[in-house]
Amino acid sequence: MFTAFCEQIAITGSKSKAICDLCMKLSEISATLGEIQVSPVKSLGQNFLHDQNLSRWMVEQAELSSDDYVVEIGPGLGALTQLALAKGAEVLAIEKDARLAAFLHTRFPSKQLKVMHADALEFDVRTLFAKSRVKLLGNLPYYIASELLLKFLFFPSPISLWLFTLQKEMTERLSAVPSTKSYGALTLQIQLRYRVEYLRTIPASVFLPQPEVDSATVRISPRDPTELPACDGDLFVQLVRQGFSQRRKQLGKLLREHIPDWERAVAALGLDRQVRAEALTLAQWIALTNYVRPIVVPDRRGSANEWFPVVDAADGLLRNARRGEVHGDNLRHRAVHILIFNPAGEVFLQKRARWKDRHPLLWDSSASGHVSAGEAYDDGATRELKEEIGIETRLERVAKLPASDKTDQEFIWLYRGEQAGPFQLNRSEVEGGEFFPPNLVTDWIAARRDNFAPAFIECWNVYREKMGN
Repeated sequence: MFTAFCEQIAITGSKSKAICDLCMKLSEISATLGEIQVSPVKSLGQNFLHDQNLSRWMVEQAELSSDDYVVEIGPGLGALTQLALAKGAEVLAIEKDARLAAFLHTRFPSKQLKVMHADALEFDVRTLFAKSRVKLLGNLPYYIASELLLKFLFFPSPISLWLFTLQKEMTERLSAVPSTKSYGALTLQIQLRYRVEYLRTIPASVFLPQPEVDSATVRISPRDPTELPACDGDLFVQLVRQGFSQRRKQLGKLLREHIPDWERAVAALGLDRQVRAEALTLAQWIALTNYVRPIVVPDRRGSANEWFPVVDAADGLLRNARRGEVHGDNLRHRAVHILIFNPAGEVFLQKRARWKDRHPLLWDSSASGHVSAGEAYDDGATRELKEEIGIETRLERVAKLPASDKTDQEFIWLYRGEQAGPFQLNRSEVEGGEFFPPNLVTDWIAARRDNFAPAFIECWNVYREKMGN
């Protein structure tokens, strides 16, 4: 809802002057806006803060350092921007108002700062994967706060911390607990993946012009991926939205399409048959999602008995052995990796499921897996593609990688194919996934190599070399 101010401003032109060393007073904000011919625009939610202690406090909550890449939404005159730069952080300031964006360019000629004149709703969040550690500061306009939150909190996210100032009512919704009027679909969508801390209320009196309501600051951080039971996130959101579509109506009536036998469901989950959406905890909503569409947790004891071909240094078949022996003794064996591209030339990457015996929760090729005993490479690629992301498409061979420590002693045939989706992700194998521009993937590997399964990095390097880009 708010646009930040700057603590120290040098006005360019004939009336150039330093406003003050620490913070502009209320009268100085008005004078500065007049000199650069900016009037607060109500449609952009522009309200300028005139409390220097509050600005310092907000930046301190983000615990910034020179290792951070800060994205700031709505920097305004640059108060938070200046404080973030003083911490040594690199800052990307996204400002929709062209006049303020131009002012920031002049005010902060620092190499640490990039000012982007743009609508934050149109910003490509994926580009942030190419930065090693990202934190987001934002004074969000209320009229688009929900859209901005869902955009920048999309899972999987490259951001490690979010610090927002919002209308108090919105902050209460984000941090709400069950059986309160603020608790709703947005609460659960955010809390499924993230921890939300309501930090403090901010009175309307510290802003120019003064808004009609109070604000509040909230800090959001990712949950440990294994903190809560896994569930189908898309279905979870679908059920939650339907469940809160009519708050006073019993949940069983609202979810009849997904759960026709409500009596059986409530008995299995230990719920009151007349329960309403706001009474269910996050854990109960997850349990309800898994009742509708269970995630089958792979039995790793059983998979240890799968049979793989054991091969020599030239990929010649020696014998077949169980998976446990192959991995346990680090024997050479066979695997496939598939890269699927959409019409825009972006590659789909998957985040490996938490149950994987190797490299859980790391990013990997669109689909990958072992070649089974008696199976050809091409057949294995077709099978893995269907099993993991639920598609069939024509595949072409790109290159063969030799077995090495970098590939976990796997000979790998790398394939490519084209398909725009939608995909049916096998949640027992895949935690999530997204399309990415190829150049971004390369930059991402350079910035966060430990985000990726080692064999994928080898495959990607070979692919880029083979394709000449």
